[in-house]
Amino acid sequence: MSTSDLLVEIGTEELPPKALLILSNAFKQEVEHRLLEAKLNFSSIETFATPRRLALKILSLDEKQPDMQIDRFGPALQAAFDDAGKPSKAAEGFARSCGVEVHLLQKKNDGKADKLFYSSNKTGELTSTLIPDVINHSLAALPIPKRMRWGSSREEFVRPVHWIVLLFGKELISGKILGLPTSTSTYGHRFLHPEPITLTSTNDYPAKLIKEGKVEPSFQIRKELIRSQIIQEANAKKATAIIDDELLDEVTGLVEWPVALTGNFDPAFLDLPKEVLISSLKIHQKYFSLIDKNKNLLPHFITISNLISKDPEQVIKGNEKVIGPRLADAAFFFDKDKNQKLDSTIDALKRVVFQQSLGSLFDKTQRVKKLSAFIAEKLSLDSTPIVRAAELAKCDLLSNMVGEFADLQGVMGHYYALHDGEDDKVALAIEEQYLPRFAGDILPSSEAGIVLALAERLDTITGLFGIGQPPSGSKDPFALRRAALGILRIILEKELAIDMLSCINHAISSFDSLPEKENLAQNIMDFIFDRLRAHYADLGVSTSIFQAVDAVRPNSPLTFNQQLQAVNHFSKLPEAEALASANKRVANILSKLETTPAATVNDALLSEPAELNLYKKLQQVVKQTAPLIKNEQFKDALSQMALLQTPLDQFFESVMVNTDDIKLKENRQALLHQIRQLFLQIADISFLRSS
Repeated sequence: MSTSDLLVEIGTEELPPKALLILSNAFKQEVEHRLLEAKLNFSSIETFATPRRLALKILSLDEKQPDMQIDRFGPALQAAFDDAGKPSKAAEGFARSCGVEVHLLQKKNDGKADKLFYSSNKTGELTSTLIPDVINHSLAALPIPKRMRWGSSREEFVRPVHWIVLLFGKELISGKILGLPTSTSTYGHRFLHPEPITLTSTNDYPAKLIKEGKVEPSFQIRKELIRSQIIQEANAKKATAIIDDELLDEVTGLVEWPVALTGNFDPAFLDLPKEVLISSLKIHQKYFSLIDKNKNLLPHFITISNLISKDPEQVIKGNEKVIGPRLADAAFFFDKDKNQKLDSTIDALKRVVFQQSLGSLFDKTQRVKKLSAFIAEKLSLDSTPIVRAAELAKCDLLSNMVGEFADLQGVMGHYYALHDGEDDKVALAIEEQYLPRFAGDILPSSEAGIVLALAERLDTITGLFGIGQPPSGSKDPFALRRAALGILRIILEKELAIDMLSCINHAISSFDSLPEKENLAQNIMDFIFDRLRAHYADLGVSTSIFQAVDAVRPNSPLTFNQQLQAVNHFSKLPEAEALASANKRVANILSKLETTPAATVNDALLSEPAELNLYKKLQQVVKQTAPLIKNEQFKDALSQMALLQTPLDQFFESVMVNTDDIKLKENRQALLHQIRQLFLQIADISFLRSS
């Protein structure tokens, strides 16, 4: 089948820089989905995104849909005709939907019943006739929170649209996209080349736009170009640039023809905390900061201009002129905040609502203090600095600096606590309570920071579950999934032997009332351990291994992890498959019993050699594994249990469990019950069966 490349470009006013990459990726996904739905094949899709355009280049796209045979089953013959053979309304309706008379319908069995059947051939449509609808529907499906209209148009998009390019090979696909007629003309840089650029074929894109229009339309190429320019500018200063990925993406979404320039600010501002300067440069001006080899901040910044200036020094001076007052404001906030001690603002937290149904930040602080003390006791830690850190944890939220730079919460609390003469452990914990902030972020390093981070997250999860606001689908406005993952990472990576259920119950007891209190602790446990499931899935651990341990779920995530690692090792042993099948057989036998088997086995009733051999081997394994399990040496314990594989298989081959002799039957059930309970101390290995 013949193919051609398709180019679609949506020219707009400046798009939101933080949403640009999201829109570009979503546009690609929507178009890709609709092309495949239309049975139109292609080799690949290239994406382009700048502040003034979203574009796709679809390579080797079929020029025509394939012809298709459409087979349709209608109502069953029993419902299609009455006793006299007259068509029912169901039969007539099916015929109408197929565009034929009833007598032209066939009869065919669909594997379940004889039914009316119709087969027709549909000629494939030309791609050029389908594409306008594909594009319009794809644009309508983009994740745009708030759409806007422009001029007298009734069309809506994230920003006003000014031009549409729609080329298929060398041919223009005529039509309307977002109310505008398609054309072969794109536009270059707003200042460097505002004139239209005519494209004679899709092969002209993006080369012609780059060469004539002074626009680099590829988001990724532009991003790496900016990165390399920043590094080059930093090298010229014998410095290292702090390249924040989020800021880099935002700046990439702000420029079409990037040019990096280096400016300076007054070295006197270096007396401010480093984080304050970096945040001020980043948030207000979109500048990149520079540090020396000792990681000390330098009085320089790198800005990304959107054009090549004839006089770059003037551009630099303009940026330097702007940043001075910004840093002066930061210095003013810092000095003003230091005039008031953190603990003097504790009562003011009563006026700040944490969540309408969960009280104020003061209320949350009191709960976190109690929970922190409880966790500290369970971990045998000195609670004094931990409780003090919990008491001051939210005070910096009332500071001028955090009011201006929200991302400095905790960081400024650390500085202000040190200024107030608080213990170093207290100051560090105030900052570390927010760690980890995101996937892969560092964890708290101090004992107080670890406990406060756990208590803070657990209180939030407990409160929101308690008022019936858990995450739902893709909605997680309070980032509870991230909080749960943070709890798990801290416990597992810091190897904290802590009973999660007892901590949850203590957290629940700190609330005056929670409307969803029934089964609350178990619901929170399920939620947290479900995050653990996702964590192990990311590490490549099979679902069956997780399920085996989750079936006997210990209250400690650390113990869970140790058991899971042991089961993962056990699953690779040659005895694993047979033992998993045998355990499933044992479980099936025991599940049919109305009462639990006896706790002990009467060895005098063991009449068959195979059951006697199994019993003796079981006694040996129980004796050998007891101290191993007590010391949480689960891997070694399971290796010992693997020795039961042969005697257990021999037992099932030669011994009838449900014999007519009731005493023998109950004794054998007790033997199987002991084997089952032995394994369930670590996992239900019946989940490991391959089929």
